[in-house]
Amino acid sequence: MKYLIGLTMALGLFAGSAPLFAHHGSAAFDTGKQVVMKGTVTKWFWANPHCFLSFDAQDENGNVAHWVVETSNPPDMINRGWTKQSFKPGDQVTATVEPVKNGQPVGRLLQVVLPDGKTLYASKGGNPGPGN
Repeated sequence: MKYLIGLTMALGLFAGSAPLFAHHGSAAFDTGKQVVMKGTVTKWFWANPHCFLSFDAQDENGNVAHWVVETSNPPDMINRGWTKQSFKPGDQVTATVEPVKNGQPVGRLLQVVLPDGKTLYASKGGNPGPGN
């Protein structure tokens, strides 16, 4: 009976770990493609394991799309000059995003130009390109 309980627990831990490995992949992103858009910040979510910026931007047809883009975790972002107060709702920003492949308004934030003209980079070395 103890063997069965131990086996069940081990399988449960293994099954639960599979999504964690997949979570950090880039398969959903259209790597190498970058979309630059001007938008209005609606929310800045500063938390582990990722920070998220939400903003509204017009698409090529003039329709407003509500984008949600991810960055790294707060300690990484602090090392790159970002803070919990980097954005507030209503800020006008220019975002460079690596979108997801399925066309939804979701992606990975590569860089953002703040209302004061300062540029924040989401990757090391200020290079918004893939793999950095």
